[in-house]
Amino acid sequence: MSTQQAVTSDLQPSGEAGPLLAATGLSVSFQLGSALMARMRHEAHVLHAVDGVDLHIEHGEALALVGESGSGKSTLARALAGLQRPDSGEIRMDGKLLPARRSRADQRKIQMVFQDPYSSLNPRMTVGGMLHELLRVHHIVAGNEVESYTRELLGLVGLTEEAVHAYPRQFSGGQRQRVAIARALALRPELLVADEPVSALDVSVQATILNLLQDLRAELGLTLLLISHNLAVVRHLCDRVAVMYLGRIIEVAPTADLFAAPRHPYTSGLLNSVSVGATSMIRPRYMTATRSQRCRTTARLCEISIRVRPSSARRSRSRLSMVACTLTSSADTGSSATRRSGRRASALAIATRW
Repeated sequence: MSTQQAVTSDLQPSGEAGPLLAATGLSVSFQLGSALMARMRHEAHVLHAVDGVDLHIEHGEALALVGESGSGKSTLARALAGLQRPDSGEIRMDGKLLPARRSRADQRKIQMVFQDPYSSLNPRMTVGGMLHELLRVHHIVAGNEVESYTRELLGLVGLTEEAVHAYPRQFSGGQRQRVAIARALALRPELLVADEPVSALDVSVQATILNLLQDLRAELGLTLLLISHNLAVVRHLCDRVAVMYLGRIIEVAPTADLFAAPRHPYTSGLLNSVSVGATSMIRPRYMTATRSQRCRTTARLCEISIRVRPSSARRSRSRLSMVACTLTSSADTGSSATRRSGRRASALAIATRW
């Protein structure tokens, strides 16, 4: 049996109605500072990375998870993959509740491709050694089929058979990411979580990895959760988009509907920070703006969050204060004193509006 046939047979829906994966009330928090000092002061500084997230992913679809840095996207992905234990909530796969300590069978169902392929691969093992270990530990194929299955996996992601005996340091960034994808597919997962899989790569090789993911979806019927900052990639590759901010999912919609008519003000602000060219590729306007314009854009997004959801104000306090200080110190050279004072007043008004 070929690799494509074997993986496809395991990825077919079980026939049950309902989503492939459903997360309900998922929360993950981290304690900041010393636990001893927190007990002595009778106060705990807690960072709510994921705050009561409800999310579902259908069989065979590609769902994009977007949002600014620090919004909790990677923490949510790690919780779904079983790499981070949630504080509360539940995760169901095909209707089955996944426990906090997952069995090997449950771990195989969700595999993750990380942002930096070099740090996610063992530098002391060859590609063949890594794949052979996975296949033997999880008993994916018979012992006499491990070698052939490894070569078929590498061919599936566009690598030659010579890659079996090579180390990660001998590959380029794009080739290492292909190895990481092959390693994730080796366990025949039902859901592939790609955490910004091209952000650490050159622009020239980003398209090849994205095309590979698209081809794998078409050939294997793969279900994909894609975390990305590139809205052009999201618009091209994904069926639905979930927008995340301050640990919560604030909007979920089909891709075309979200780009045409976003319902949440924060989503509108996120889309307004980029412009759509004639080639339908989204180019960041943020990169060509002046420093003060970038600060005003960030402050506007924070202001939208506070105006729509006042309970998030305390969590945005430090971010808004930083924006206000930067904005007040970034007045354009040669501007009048009146203009500087007005800008300073606007910045302070944003930072103090709770």
